[in-house]
Amino acid sequence: MPDTIVQERSKIEDRIVRYAELEPCYDAFIDTRTPGSDKKENFTIIGPGVSENPNQHVHIAEPHGFNIGGARQPPRCTNSQHSHETVEVFYVHTGQWRFDLGENADDAQICLGPGDLISIPTNVFRGFTNIGESDGFLWAVLGGDDPGHVLWAPKVFDMARDYGLILLEDGMLIDINKGEKVPAGKAVMPVTTEAQVAALDVFGNAELEACVIRSGASVNFGPFNTLNGIRETALIGPKPIDWSHGFTLSELDIEPGTTLPAHSLSVADVYFVQSGKIIVTLDGEKTILTAGDTITFPIGATRSLTNANDVAARLVAVRGGDNIPEVEWT
Repeated sequence: MPDTIVQERSKIEDRIVRYAELEPCYDAFIDTRTPGSDKKENFTIIGPGVSENPNQHVHIAEPHGFNIGGARQPPRCTNSQHSHETVEVFYVHTGQWRFDLGENADDAQICLGPGDLISIPTNVFRGFTNIGESDGFLWAVLGGDDPGHVLWAPKVFDMARDYGLILLEDGMLIDINKGEKVPAGKAVMPVTTEAQVAALDVFGNAELEACVIRSGASVNFGPFNTLNGIRETALIGPKPIDWSHGFTLSELDIEPGTTLPAHSLSVADVYFVQSGKIIVTLDGEKTILTAGDTITFPIGATRSLTNANDVAARLVAVRGGDNIPEVEWT
């Protein structure tokens, strides 16, 4: 099997963000000068994300009804305590991670490894740390086309100020150490108040565990689950995590030599390759995806997938809407 099918840039390549071609932002957030948080890489794969740096590279800007992003961090690198306006889901691609909830990261803790998923609701402080001994990568899904701004724990503002960073009310980050100044007419984001902190939810370990699906613990369910050589397991949707996200998420395991036949969907449809090598055919064009790659299919486009390796492949599928969509076989 050739390693490359598409020799020149084509329409299908415009729908793919390859892991090897991810463009990181090293100063996406207010905490990116804080020791222990200054080595993280932030990626906006599909949609604008919640980056506070206007120069953050957006790989695919097309609205999907959800955002896809990523975080890559070296050992002992931390993403500081914050809250989101929409749901935030992480699927662990590589590494060992600890997620800490609460203003001071001491309300609840949980550790995750490759293939584990966590869906953190709105209105709760969360942070995460790479606790492994090598770089780790989290693939992330945020709810909505506009996931809004991040609400930071109060002490994050204090640490940022010590290292020359100022956050504006519109989400823009000003770097004083680079000679930047607050633009005329722009207001500085006020430090998060005690009242704002008190209005957030407090999770204990039991509530946090209910937000996690461990690798291998998902439910056999989905439109492709009845096909020979293919197993689809639901993680977010009608089950087992069943609160509204605006999207569903499932795992797709494809055995060697197996093809998911040509079909189309009427919703936004994104795949992430967790492991293996997959031949993708999209409206007659072909290419190969490998671990860490992301592809988005146009709504209604005809596509098929074939396992191009001698071991099983695992994909993560995100589809628009809260219900599993109907498949139109072509």
